Amino acid sequence: MDKIRVGIAGACARGGSFKLACDAMEAIEVVAVCDVNRDQLPKAAERLGARLQFTDYDAMIATGEVNAVVIGTPMQFHAPQAIAALKRDIHVLSEVTAGISIEECRDLTQAAHTSNAIYMMAENYTYMRPNVLVRELVRRGLFGTPYFGEGEYLHELKGLNEITVWRRKWQNGVEGITYGTHSLGPILQWMPGDRVISVCCAGSGHHYRDPRGDAYAQDTSIMMGKLRSGGLVKIRVDMISDRPHAMTNYQLQGTDGSYESSRNGPGDVNKLWLRALSPEPKWFNADDPAIVEAYMPEIWRNPPEEAKRAGHGGGDYFEVRDWADAILGVKPCPIGIDEAMDMSLPGLVSQQSVLEGGMWIDVPDSREW
Repeated sequence: MDKIRVGIAGACARGGSFKLACDAMEAIEVVAVCDVNRDQLPKAAERLGARLQFTDYDAMIATGEVNAVVIGTPMQFHAPQAIAALKRDIHVLSEVTAGISIEECRDLTQAAHTSNAIYMMAENYTYMRPNVLVRELVRRGLFGTPYFGEGEYLHELKGLNEITVWRRKWQNGVEGITYGTHSLGPILQWMPGDRVISVCCAGSGHHYRDPRGDAYAQDTSIMMGKLRSGGLVKIRVDMISDRPHAMTNYQLQGTDGSYESSRNGPGDVNKLWLRALSPEPKWFNADDPAIVEAYMPEIWRNPPEEAKRAGHGGGDYFEVRDWADAILGVKPCPIGIDEAMDMSLPGLVSQQSVLEGGMWIDVPDSREW
């Protein structure tokens, strides 16, 4: 392949934020943009350097001009648009979550396995600097056996609901964990080879209303997930409550180590204890230069300037780079279809659990589809 010729769907909004990463990749050329916002589309094309403009996604992928797409559209379009591209052997980088129902996730999985193209889910939180450090410490065995992980995404979105109106239904209008991959994704990478096999979920009730007076689905949702290994994860998502944002809260417990991320309070830091650092449990600052020098992987030891400026803590840059490398055969895709399902399906099953009084429900394994 001489060039990865990319079409960006949702180019006037989230899709356009991939510009910096795409521009930094010599192998990538943004040739087309697509958005239903006709008025802003010409500006998006100019900003992204694209020569082709479309208001119809199917028309864009039918031209033969693009061999890869970035899907930065609202959640309800992710799976259908990815499936349409994969059926044409067009590579896909899809925003999270992979899909909004188990049925369409099954269809997406089958499309990915029958396509000659690469599917990758753009879970950028797995690339954030602190999360990459913890992943490396786990890889080196310094946590011993990890057996508990916790992730929280606390991001008040009531105002944004009125601008990006799809959120009001798909993120804040459904009971359960509708947007859990930012929390679950890094934890699953810290527990390599594991997956959530069953979940239960409960919500805290309704305490806020939108400008029309309608109640949001719930404020805080908490999902417990049982792992195949016997371990446990806890995921909390709250996009309604009035409170300071805290979107990158994580904990990891292993037999030989513990990690707790900063909760963004005054003086709080990312905290780490490893038996290799101290026989007795005591916290170390995970950003201590000695720890960073000894354990930080190369991607964050000397990151390119584009990564430092990219969104989501550099995640937008590194995920595009990994996607391009997978397309070119440089290395395997790190968040392919099965990893995307492992991160997305537990949240979808939680939506059923919360409606059934918190019943434990099995999570399907996409590898069996």
